Amino acid sequence: QVQLVESGGGLVQPGGSLRLSCAASGYTFGTYCMGWFRQAPGKEREGVAAIIDNGGKSTYADSVKGRFTISRDDINHKMYLQMDSLKPEDTAKYYCAAAHGNCLSRVGRVFDAWGQGTQVTVS
Repeated sequence: QVQLVESGGGLVQPGGSLRLSCAASGYTFGTYCMGWFRQAPGKEREGVAAIIDNGGKSTYADSVKGRFTISRDDINHKMYLQMDSLKPEDTAKYYCAAAHGNCLSRVGRVFDAWGQGTQVTVS
């Protein structure tokens, strides 16, 4: 059974940085495409970033391009989202997700498993 647990959220001032972590278990992490999503109250879920199974390619939403960096550590079964130059509009609950196929489109329906989320507040 796939389990994903996010951590690293919190309260940060505008212009600050946070690094989110996603710890994975219950499956062969290295064979899955991974992604980060976020959802703010009253807004649709947004696919923030995705990274393929070998880490060779990643994609980002335009809203975070140049500020966020997704990475993965296949040895330790972890994925990260480095968030720099944070803005109030980045405030949301952030979720990590795993997909057995290609997930670079960052479309939610291609993902097979989701974490419970971690709150990020920029204020």
